[in-house]
Amino acid sequence: MALCGGAALRWRDGVKAGNRGKLQMANTKRWHVAALAAGTMSCVAGYVQAAESTYPQRPVRMMVSYPPGGPSDLTARLVGPRLTEALGQQVVIDNRGGAGGTLAVTLLTQAAPDGHTLLMSAGGEIVIAPNLRLKLPYDPTKDIKPISRVGASQLVLVVHPSVPAKSVKDMIALAKAKPGSLNYASAGSGSTAHLAGEQFKHLANIDIVHIPYKGAGPALAELMAGQVHMLISAYSSAFAHIQAGRLRALGVTGTKRLASAPELPTIAETLPGYEVLSWYGVHAPKGTPPAIVNRLHRELSTIVRRPEISERLAALGIEPEGNSPDEFLAQIKAEIAAWGKVITAAKLPRE
Repeated sequence: MALCGGAALRWRDGVKAGNRGKLQMANTKRWHVAALAAGTMSCVAGYVQAAESTYPQRPVRMMVSYPPGGPSDLTARLVGPRLTEALGQQVVIDNRGGAGGTLAVTLLTQAAPDGHTLLMSAGGEIVIAPNLRLKLPYDPTKDIKPISRVGASQLVLVVHPSVPAKSVKDMIALAKAKPGSLNYASAGSGSTAHLAGEQFKHLANIDIVHIPYKGAGPALAELMAGQVHMLISAYSSAFAHIQAGRLRALGVTGTKRLASAPELPTIAETLPGYEVLSWYGVHAPKGTPPAIVNRLHRELSTIVRRPEISERLAALGIEPEGNSPDEFLAQIKAEIAAWGKVITAAKLPRE
């Protein structure tokens, strides 16, 4: 502050020096403009450092767009304790499921932009919902601030053991033999799991019924109870149930097989062109100071690259990322456009 004030005083003194001659005044003004600029830059740097050093001043709430048990929840609970250590304040996980994940995003837009309220999203509420909901109360490219995409994962097509299909080809044949009699669960309308199911339905040219739930956890529970036939789930949520025999995996949604489960074929091996990835990212309210955004990005990118964290993420089928806010925003814009094309091709109604 003293530096800013001193620069301003020197500028006023320079203006008063006009009676010493035009050349002297011009030289003096140029020097003082430079001094003022340098002082201003120093002050800005000081404010940035001050913002970083004083943040956070109380516990940080990290909302999750879905109920406990889903991949975004697992990711948040893996990253949260390490972020607590890095920030020196408790990071509290707050599950706010509902409306296909859009409830939590709406709550984020209403929070104070001070870095004490964050969101761990699961993608669908950020890049799919804008294409499906005409009255969405937020614009994900303008009303929230992306901090970092923690990681991305393939999904896996799983069925209840009572379903006779043993492969993707079998599942398609079964659906064609019984049009409208099979159903698939999702984490909610507009979620990545929903659109993954719709893309499967469209490319396979089959008639299956969508059953939305309030999150991946409830959808998985209902599938294991035999209340629904099929689900395209994050591998991180389903793999333990697959190993235990509670679910049967038919294929993964990427363009190549998972290194951790090479025996599982890709859906694209049966349906060329099929590809869906799910990702998990951290966001803050619009207007959050750049110093806080940068601090959070720096801490998150460091956390996801720690061997013990990256290995645990990989075991869940999640590839660690930790990209920058600008890179994350560019990905969001590109995926909104891409999902718009999928939704148009599938002729899904816009609410």
